[in-house]
Amino acid sequence: MSPELIKIKAFPTGMRLHEYVALEEGMYRDEGLDVEIMWEVLRGQMARWKNAYKERPQDIPFTTGEVSIGSACMWGTISNAGAGMGKFVPEVHGVSPWGIYVRPDSRIAAPEDLKDVPIAVGLRAGSHFNVPYHLERYLPLERIKPVNVGGFGARLKALVDGEFEAASLLPPQLDMAEQLGMRQVLGGEFKTLWWVDERVPVQTLRRYFRALTRAEEAISAEPRRYLHLWKHSNPPEFQDHPWDYNRFSRGERFVPEPLSRQEFEAIMEMVRRWGLDDYLKERSFDKIALSIA
Repeated sequence: MSPELIKIKAFPTGMRLHEYVALEEGMYRDEGLDVEIMWEVLRGQMARWKNAYKERPQDIPFTTGEVSIGSACMWGTISNAGAGMGKFVPEVHGVSPWGIYVRPDSRIAAPEDLKDVPIAVGLRAGSHFNVPYHLERYLPLERIKPVNVGGFGARLKALVDGEFEAASLLPPQLDMAEQLGMRQVLGGEFKTLWWVDERVPVQTLRRYFRALTRAEEAISAEPRRYLHLWKHSNPPEFQDHPWDYNRFSRGERFVPEPLSRQEFEAIMEMVRRWGLDDYLKERSFDKIALSIA
């Protein structure tokens, strides 16, 4: 008799293919896991929301005490853990593309043109933190104007509909924006970290990340084989659009390497300087990290 699978719930960010690949290819099961994807949380992160911090769709599993595995941008994950919502795992990270887009007829041609321009973001998430992180090279902080719109589908729709002149986008909305004729003003990369309930056993997390490592290897070897799985990250606002997934990029990469303490301290300083540390209850690496080493 085969051993019973370990049940665990997880919600992807929607920025990468790994969870979808691991599920479809049986990589979780090969590691002895029965992973239930929390699709309602994923869809909640796509939709329009103006919830307060700790009331966002991705916060609910942590504020309601549900044992789960999630992830977010590195600033957001660390800030969430510091605010008392779970712990961050320091031994692995992701690397994702990001960009600010405008409509093709926009007067905005360079990052400097974004001075005092409201930019659609999702509150205290990757689309938010990336705006000051990348734009501060071009503009003083007080002239950078992120505005909470919510989910990544909602931000793209707000841009297309003309509600906002600029929007901060992540995969796969970067590729969606390109297919819709939108124009990138500024782009770059950022790191993501995993954000977990501290009751998840370390051995379960090790198995989970081994599955994602295998998914990374599969995606790197044959990216086109898995691009159709971006359908799972297609937001409700664009369900009927005939996307050509074969033209999409592969999205976020999974990197089985740790975040250094020096980088952690730099992140905490950035969050403080941006004035986004007001919910932090704990700022110590050792108290908000859950090591799987």
